[in-house]
Amino acid sequence: MKLHKTLYLKFLLAYLIFGILGFILISALTGRMIEHVLVKDEAERLYATSQLIATDYGMELGKALKEREDALRELTRTAGYSGCYIRIIDNQGRQILYSGDNEGSVTSSVISEFDAASTGSYYMTGDFYGIFHEPHLSVFYPITYRYTVMGYVIAHAPLKDIKELSNRLLNITYISFLGIFILSLLILILFSQAVYIPLRKTIRAAEEYARGNMDYPLDIHRRDEMGYLSGTLNFMAQEIARTEDDQRKFISNVSHDFRSPLTSIRGYLAAMIDGTIPPEMHEKYLTIVLNETERLTKLTNGLLELNSLNEKGMILTVTDFDINSMIKRTCETFEVQCDKKKIAFELILSGRELFVNADADKIQQVLYNLIDNAIKFSHSNSIIKIETTEKNEKAFISVKDSGIGIPKDSIKLVFDRFYKTDLSRGKDKKGTGLGLAITKEIILAHNQNINVISTEGVGSEFIFTLKISETEE
Repeated sequence: MKLHKTLYLKFLLAYLIFGILGFILISALTGRMIEHVLVKDEAERLYATSQLIATDYGMELGKALKEREDALRELTRTAGYSGCYIRIIDNQGRQILYSGDNEGSVTSSVISEFDAASTGSYYMTGDFYGIFHEPHLSVFYPITYRYTVMGYVIAHAPLKDIKELSNRLLNITYISFLGIFILSLLILILFSQAVYIPLRKTIRAAEEYARGNMDYPLDIHRRDEMGYLSGTLNFMAQEIARTEDDQRKFISNVSHDFRSPLTSIRGYLAAMIDGTIPPEMHEKYLTIVLNETERLTKLTNGLLELNSLNEKGMILTVTDFDINSMIKRTCETFEVQCDKKKIAFELILSGRELFVNADADKIQQVLYNLIDNAIKFSHSNSIIKIETTEKNEKAFISVKDSGIGIPKDSIKLVFDRFYKTDLSRGKDKKGTGLGLAITKEIILAHNQNINVISTEGVGSEFIFTLKISETEE
């Protein structure tokens, strides 16, 4: 659980860092950007005003001092309309006119340090060479006559007004950021409800499953990735529990199938040694012992084969062969068993020949297992029907008996290793419970399917498919 809290603290820390860095960014960078934009906009406005004055009135204002009063009135009116102070100076920096006489300026008739070329721009900020007590924005435009600069129109505006506007805009930015910060907090809370809490439940369930508690409930009913993850984890736990149960059954079945013949072998041998079984009966019971050892050998070979199939995969030697002919040959090998139980084969084959593309040896093993299984569980004086049909470029092979059948709740388990129904245990004394498991592995290795249809007391039908040969004529 410590890991869970660490993850949550990381989200909180990241959220706080986001807030702090956002505040610093707004304070240090956004404020300057806003002020810079406002200063530049104001400078462009004042520049247009200065240009207008220099173009329309500049030369008239500079022609003669005797017109000073009229010019000053015109300049003052223009300055008032533009919301600034306007100053006109000549090339030597001598002040000719100033609209703000007695309005906060220091009396000065000459600005000897003024040099428009040295500023590198058309505006500057500051006290304008000591003229003002407070910082001002000063914009200048040259007055030209016959391509000669005669003087400059200079427009001044206090920076405090721009700073006040900048601060108001910055406050709006702070408020907006605060709204975003609060909104992101709500998103974080929603994230905790939608992701973090289900994630903690999922991790807790995974820990319980790792401890072996496969019954731990994980109830996350959602139709998103978290719901899919929890559903997958639940399915995994169920599969692990089923696998463990199958493993216990597997061990139980192996123990049972090995213990029975070993008990018989040990009992008969001990009886012969201590004289319980007389010497003239030894041959009979040694034959029984031999049959039991053959059963153990068959069981061991089946286990080794299944283990090899699962670990290394099945190597197939695929050829084209006639499945109808193989069915006939396989049926002939069961002649002795069929005679004992008076069982007959009914073959319903698709045409004289039906060529399929598969591993002939492996498919013959499949047929042998299915027919052997059908004979074991068929009643005496019954018929086993074997049928082949063609559909959608596949051959369907059916082995159907009229025996004891399979209980409904056992049908899905018949292909499991060592599985035997309660009905079959009394009849199948020599079976290992591996034949159908091996059969299914062979069919799946061919990328084909095998299914079973069965009714208890009526019989069973096993149907598997094979690919029809493309060279079939």
